[in-house]
Amino acid sequence: AHTLYVELDSGRVVIELAPSFAPRHVANILALAREGYYDGLAILRVQDNFVVQWGDPNAEDPAQRKPIQKAARTLPAEFTRPNTADLRFTRLPDRDGYAADVGFSEGFPAARDFGSGRAWMAHCYGALGVGRDNDVNSGGGTELYVVTGHAPRQLDQNITLAGRVLQGMELLSSLPRGTGALGFYERAEQRVPIRRVRVAADLPEGERSAIEVLRTDTDTYTALIESRRNRRDEWYKHPAGHIDLCSVPIPVRAIR
Repeated sequence: AHTLYVELDSGRVVIELAPSFAPRHVANILALAREGYYDGLAILRVQDNFVVQWGDPNAEDPAQRKPIQKAARTLPAEFTRPNTADLRFTRLPDRDGYAADVGFSEGFPAARDFGSGRAWMAHCYGALGVGRDNDVNSGGGTELYVVTGHAPRQLDQNITLAGRVLQGMELLSSLPRGTGALGFYERAEQRVPIRRVRVAADLPEGERSAIEVLRTDTDTYTALIESRRNRRDEWYKHPAGHIDLCSVPIPVRAIR
């Protein structure tokens, strides 16, 4: 119910949404997908070592932009959420320069601060964010982006994060880079069409992507973290003894 399929000419990108962190934005993104808003839009921006962003090429022209039926165009920002007892959190053992405490919540890389009582998702590779203007409440899900480069953690708590890519990152990270400012495509023919976006639960089972994702609240994942902190295979001569939040992989595999 919280899984999106973004269909490109090159294949399917599978995205898991995060209602625990951005409930209003997730609900709005699902509503936009169900009313067909994303169908026929385009990838407008591919900035090297940063993000891939898609939306309506005519969004700035009220006379030409694609209409919205029942969903909202903008929403109040959801940069953080309360760090309450119901937030399941698997803590990393190492310090982080961007937050007092980092780890994983329901599979999503996340951070929290006990002083402010807030928690938030982190801008790791594959994170799905909601584009906005300078006004923090100017986003809503009509423009979305995926982090395709080195983790831009300076964006944490400045943009609403709404999910992560589970499968199909290679389809986004290999796109031609935009030649305009900030990686925007300068000509219409350069844009990559979004054929359609669907909610997985709305499709027949035979049309869904069958995948498994390793849970981050398990002993198996704890062992994976340690294996990454201290690499002991023959090639490594000096175990690092440290792991960065965005350097811990989330194993995903297809079910054959």
